[in-house]
Amino acid sequence: MADKKIRIVVAKPGLDGHDRGAKIIARALRDAGMEVIYTGLHQTPEQIAETVIQEDADAVGLSILSGAHMTLVPKVVELLKAQGAEDVIVTVGGTIPADDIGELKQLGIAEVFTPGAPTDEIVDFVRGAVR
Repeated sequence: MADKKIRIVVAKPGLDGHDRGAKIIARALRDAGMEVIYTGLHQTPEQIAETVIQEDADAVGLSILSGAHMTLVPKVVELLKAQGAEDVIVTVGGTIPADDIGELKQLGIAEVFTPGAPTDEIVDFVRGAVR
């Protein structure tokens, strides 16, 4: 697997209209040699899960600033499981209250990155989780 590029979908679920952070992360992952599929703004959980399946992605990074993470993230995880893609590494980034992080991890989220997380930390995590 060492010669296979990691494929990661970076997605903005929900009505959140701010994607600067997602674009910074997408660029950092790309610069680290990963193949990044950025879905753009206003994606439904169904669209995100479909993209992950179609692109045969190893991981998906969900960027959420809207506060709807406890609704949108479980739905994406549920849809991936329903499609037999529970091996896809799911990470979440954005304004996630500390109180919700444990619950998200119980749902199967591999890691939660809050504002200010260094991009190299995110790159290293994805690389380690996928390999």
